Amino acid sequence: MKPAIAPDATSPAEARWVEGELARELLRTQRNTQTVGVLLIPVLLVILWQDVSRVALVAWAAATATVAGVRFAALRQYVRHVARGGPGAQVAFLRRWSLVWPATAVTWGASALLFYERAPVAEQFVCWLVLAGLAMFALITLCGHLQTMRQYLDALALTVIGVMAWRIVGDFGYVPRVQHAWMVILLLIFWQVLRQAGLRQHETLRKNYELQYRNEQLIDSLRRQTTAALDAVEIKNRFLASAAHDIRQPVHALGLYADWLGSEPELVHEIAPKIVESTKAVNALFDSLFDLVRLDSGKIKLNVETLRLDKLLHDLELHYRPLAEAKGLEFRVHAVPGTVTSDPILLQRIAGNLISNAVKYTHAGGVLVAARMTPGGARIEVWDTGVGIAPAHQHEIFREFYKVPGHAGTEDGFGLGLYIVGRLCHILGHPLQLASRPGRGTVFRVLVHPTDPRDAAARATSTVDRLKQGSVEFLEAQVLDDASGAPPPAAASTA
Repeated sequence: MKPAIAPDATSPAEARWVEGELARELLRTQRNTQTVGVLLIPVLLVILWQDVSRVALVAWAAATATVAGVRFAALRQYVRHVARGGPGAQVAFLRRWSLVWPATAVTWGASALLFYERAPVAEQFVCWLVLAGLAMFALITLCGHLQTMRQYLDALALTVIGVMAWRIVGDFGYVPRVQHAWMVILLLIFWQVLRQAGLRQHETLRKNYELQYRNEQLIDSLRRQTTAALDAVEIKNRFLASAAHDIRQPVHALGLYADWLGSEPELVHEIAPKIVESTKAVNALFDSLFDLVRLDSGKIKLNVETLRLDKLLHDLELHYRPLAEAKGLEFRVHAVPGTVTSDPILLQRIAGNLISNAVKYTHAGGVLVAARMTPGGARIEVWDTGVGIAPAHQHEIFREFYKVPGHAGTEDGFGLGLYIVGRLCHILGHPLQLASRPGRGTVFRVLVHPTDPRDAAARATSTVDRLKQGSVEFLEAQVLDDASGAPPPAAASTA
């Protein structure tokens, strides 16, 4: 099992998630911070009521309260419609309402018009503390979104500096005063300190979310690997149980026939065919198991070359025609001349398994094996008039050791044939199509697209990793159900 590796810090998925969580963190705290800001409005009213123009003071309070009301409305909309949304929704909402925060800062910065060089020094000092507190409070609560924080701090500082410049120039006629210069210098220093502190706070918060994202990815990766390991153990247990069950009967029969032949050698002509059949069953199981081991190791050997499709099917006919005729089935081969690029041994294994299944599950009628050259490329078709496969089982049959419940003939199979077919088709790049109607028959179509050796080797290796996440996930994309293509009852007897 490969160790889990944390995703790249610059990956788009991580960047989107982090931006979304930073926006969520900012918006999550804004209701409480806005409440504090609203409560400070009457504080300034009380402090300045006796010393400044009450009309101007009430006008400022009304403007500030109006902007606060807009922020409350935005936050209410956020809680109702966006709070549980994804990262994209969080960022989009913050971008849509981004001007609300600098507007709030402008109204608070405009309060300097009321008290700067107008109120007594003590009241001015308290008002400056309120503005400084708001600026530091904004640094803490808005640092999640760097642009919003900077817009707020810049709007607040520039508004205050503008008010101070207007008062100095307009009311004092360019007469320089040391205290004015020091006030502006201190304000500029304080502004830049807050911007730098906000930047560091933002970077710290961002790194925390990046670490959280990677930890969650690591935990998810470990969870998947643990699940894959448990699934592998379950598959291995199922493999051993099925193999032990399937091999017990022919091996036990071989022992009985051998004892029987030892005690009654004159029955050799009667017993020998039964020994041969039991031996074939054991060999068939071991062939399937060896194929399975090679596939699951990802080290299957490929020998891609150009081959004649009609010759391949006629070679298979020599092996399977006697089996079909022994069951009283008609066996037909219709193969047009043509060449394909594939692995001849693996392609023969695919076609052989499909033909074997067709013969096994057909009890009347026949089997048709066809090779056709179409505009879309060559394809192999195996038609039968057998029991058919219900739609509920048409994906499941490609799982290892799966046997369709109630199908006559499944007791003699190992549930590996179609699983191996699906795996080999995926590796060779030959899409597999299935159409079936229960009680009428089945057709499998293998689209023999040209096989690229390097792509096939890569698929053979990658399939092993994908198999850990689900034994048939990669097959579901390959097997195309086409109910309209189900064969008629006499499909095997009509080419």
